[in-house]
This record gives sequence, C-alpha cells and structure tokens, in this order.
Amino acid sequence: MQRICVDMDDVMADTLAEEIRRYNQTFDEEVTPDDLVGRALSEIAPVDRRQQLRAFLHAEDFFEDLAVIPGSQEVLQQLSERFEIFIATQAMAVPNSLGPKYRWLQRHFPFIPPSNYVFCGNKSILRADYLIDDLPKNLLRFEGQGLLYTAPRNLAETGFVRVNNWAEVAAYFAAKQ
Repeated sequence: MQRICVDMDDVMADTLAEEIRRYNQTFDEEVTPDDLVGRALSEIAPVDRRQQLRAFLHAEDFFEDLAVIPGSQEVLQQLSERFEIFIATQAMAVPNSLGPKYRWLQRHFPFIPPSNYVFCGNKSILRADYLIDDLPKNLLRFEGQGLLYTAPRNLAETGFVRVNNWAEVAAYFAAKQ
C-alpha cells in the first residue's frame, strides 16, 4: 500500500484564518488572505507586532479549535481506503501545540489512527510516496512526489505539482488507480 503524508497546518486545519482573526482583533486591522499573496503575515506586520504574532501561535488555545479545511475530511477518508495516510506536522516548532493538535486530529479525523501522527521538526525524515504540504521547503527535501497545497504565501511558487483544494487532491489520486 502506498503512503501519503499530509501536512496539518493550512492543509487540513485553517491556521491562517485563526492567525489573521487574532491579528485583526488585537490590532484593530482588516488584513485578508489577499493581502498575503507571496508573503506570510509576519512579513507584512510592523516589526513591533511580530513578537505578538509569535505569541498567538504559542497560546495554549491556538491549535485547539481551528476550522477544518473544506473537503479534507471526506477526501482523506476516501484515500484511507487505498493508501496509508500519515499526518506530518512540524509541531516541534511550537511544542505546546502537541496536545491541542492531537485532540484536534482525534476530533476531526478519527479514522486516522494516532500511530499515524508524526509530530516532527524537520520533514526531511519522512519516507512516503507522497507529501501534501503548503511549504515549498518541505517538498524540496522530500524524496517522494510532493504536492504543493495552495496557500496565499506560495502562490508565486513554481516547479511543483500544485493542488488548489481537496477536490483537486481527490482528482490527482483518482488518476493514480
């Protein structure tokens, strides 16, 4: 059975929406995803606000109740019938996210066993046939086939197989039968 590794943040869980929501609420701003084309929120925020942005991610409740990216549950459920699915998230960058991410996965993706959760710091250790991720740097070091999941910050990236949403992920793997 072939193996698919799937990134969690901004691929399955809408991390960016929560980051923008907290930023706008804290600083009385109106930043939208369109403002972030080719950049991360930390790149457009004034220097004096960047520490607060890091604090959002390190807050105990940040990862607990993120919205699910539409289609991810259904498509991953279908793919799990034909592929071995692993969730690979760089949780070590925010160590207090381990518990909330674990609980979030249990709540929203109960069909993926905890033994298939990979909480790592560097995704170059992954050994799989496919990796779905929104960060090009993770795909560059991956030895299998990388799929770049579209996010505002990676819209200018080229040289990767791109999937814009979970319907496109399903179509990509339907062709692999």
